[in-house]
Amino acid sequence: MLRITDQISLQDWEMTEQFIRASGPGGQNVNKVSTAVELRFEAERSPSLPPPVKARLKRLAGRRWTKDGAVVIQVSEERSQARNREIARDRLAELVRQATVAPKRRVKTKVPLGQKRRRLEEKKARGEVKEGRGWER
Repeated sequence: MLRITDQISLQDWEMTEQFIRASGPGGQNVNKVSTAVELRFEAERSPSLPPPVKARLKRLAGRRWTKDGAVVIQVSEERSQARNREIARDRLAELVRQATVAPKRRVKTKVPLGQKRRRLEEKKARGEVKEGRGWER
C-alpha cells in the first residue's frame, strides 16, 4: 500500500512493477541483472482516486498517461533495483499528491477608468510625435 495523503492511499493491486535491463553504468552486472523499473498505475480504474483528482492527474502525467488510462513511470537512475523501485514509488506518490491540490479560481478584475484614460492619452501623445516626423507637405 502506498500512502499519498490522509484520505488517499493506493492499493498494491492497482500498481504493477516490471523490471527491465538498464543501460548505462553497472559493469558486467548491467548485462545480467534487471535493475531498471517500470511502475504502472491503473489510474483510470482506481477506486482510491476521486474523479477530479483523476482529471488533474491525467493533465499532469502528460506523456506518461497511456491510452488505457494508466500512468507509467520508468526509473533507471541507480544501479540497485530496490533503490529504483523506491524512486518510482516516490515519483508516483508526488504526482498524485500534486493532482490532489485543486487550482485556485481566477477572479476577474475590472480595469480602472483612470488607467484607461492614461492609456488613451499616451496613445494620442505618441501619435502626435509620429505625425510630426517626415517631410512637410
